[in-house]
Amino acid sequence: MSNFETDYLIVGAGAVGLAFADTLMDEDPDCHITIVDKHARPGGHWNDAYPFVALHQPSATYGVNSMEMCPDRVDEHGHNAGMYPLAKHAEILSYYSKLMSERMIPSGRVSYHPLTEYKDGEAGVHRIRGILSGEEQTVHVRRKLVDGTYFKTSVPSTHKPAFEIADGARFTTPGDLPALWKEADNLPGHYIILGAGKTAMDTGVWLLEMGVAPEKIGWVRPRDSWMFNRKLLQPAYHRIEGLIQFQMDLVECAASSESGDEMLAKLGERGTMLRLDEDVTPKMFHFAVISEGEVELLRQIETVYRQGRVTKIEPGKMHFRDETVEVPENTLFIDCTATAVPFEARENVRPFFEGDTITLQLAQTPFVPYSAALAAFIEANFETDAEKNNLLPPAPLTDTTDTYPYAVMSNLMSTAILSNNEKTNAFNAKSRLHPTGPAIARLIAEGSPKLAELGKVGPRIQGLMPQVVQLGMKAKAIHEAG
Repeated sequence: MSNFETDYLIVGAGAVGLAFADTLMDEDPDCHITIVDKHARPGGHWNDAYPFVALHQPSATYGVNSMEMCPDRVDEHGHNAGMYPLAKHAEILSYYSKLMSERMIPSGRVSYHPLTEYKDGEAGVHRIRGILSGEEQTVHVRRKLVDGTYFKTSVPSTHKPAFEIADGARFTTPGDLPALWKEADNLPGHYIILGAGKTAMDTGVWLLEMGVAPEKIGWVRPRDSWMFNRKLLQPAYHRIEGLIQFQMDLVECAASSESGDEMLAKLGERGTMLRLDEDVTPKMFHFAVISEGEVELLRQIETVYRQGRVTKIEPGKMHFRDETVEVPENTLFIDCTATAVPFEARENVRPFFEGDTITLQLAQTPFVPYSAALAAFIEANFETDAEKNNLLPPAPLTDTTDTYPYAVMSNLMSTAILSNNEKTNAFNAKSRLHPTGPAIARLIAEGSPKLAELGKVGPRIQGLMPQVVQLGMKAKAIHEAG
């Protein structure tokens, strides 16, 4: 067993751990960082994702602060036409590999241990183990352990289905779909998507764009979802008007509603939120972002099963708790039922800063890389845990329409806390991962006329905050009741 020392031991080389490490490198140039991860290359759960996955939101605010992810241009074709790029699976993995090989390791201040698992530790002494070698090492951590695995992200390829799969049933995950060309002589006659989240939506869009006829696709959708309209969430410098509209829509609809359902229905009427079926009231909200073009495509799938969750699949049949339905014999069932963030991770909220441990969570929902980078800035620039945690209360990762107003309220409160502190306000103005900070700083420097409308936002939000808080506290009670 060998030993070595480091200042910060970061567990996880995904979007969270790398965003933290990247900002810490700039804010604390004397520290040494060690990163361990179970995967063979940087990128965390993106290594396990299906090959046609892409970011939901424009790449302008994803990744790490020090490095742009996608070119600053508008897509000219496809369902994202007229909007800014969404980095695809291969681009995301390439981005993180480049970050590690061209910035982090050459700095001489970062040690990276792939295919390595964190075992345990306390009092600054921790154990890690090489997965292939079995070799254990002791790491003496001079400052802090940083847990970048709090979200425990689940994807279809690593998810265990919660239903029975009978012998003979054709079953797959989205990641295996592009290899269907290898079965050209035995292609499925029908496809059924299992699950209602963004992975299922991505799968439906992919099948349709690959030429599968809509009538050959079925979709098990126990709950429908509201989704953000991507056209309003474009890079701030280019489309600040859309972000202003988006923010004001959230606040005005929250302030004038008695429930999350009412708030989201009003947002739907404004086009801020989208849904797949106008005749169904969604009860799920997982912060998915979608384009109007994707919605139009998915509405072509008319065979939708709403009997609840599947309990068993077999050739020619699909079982629910109280009903069995017949399906075509040569059906390929596609499992999209993985929950991105397990419910237990949403419930076990703890302070970001606790002695010699930092637990990376959400500072603002759903801005994962930004939250991690902000935590690194606060770690490097403030002294006590109390001071740090006052600036960075964990934000809730809500998942229903009833609880979403709690996330809206928390984000607004976080924004107020951070903007009232000189240091964090300055960080937001330069952080590439912040949705508006650098853009607003640039517009101010240019004396842009767009600032006239922006100047009206703060007073309007402040005037409506009492009503927003009232609804947010109702939603908080629902969220905490479970």
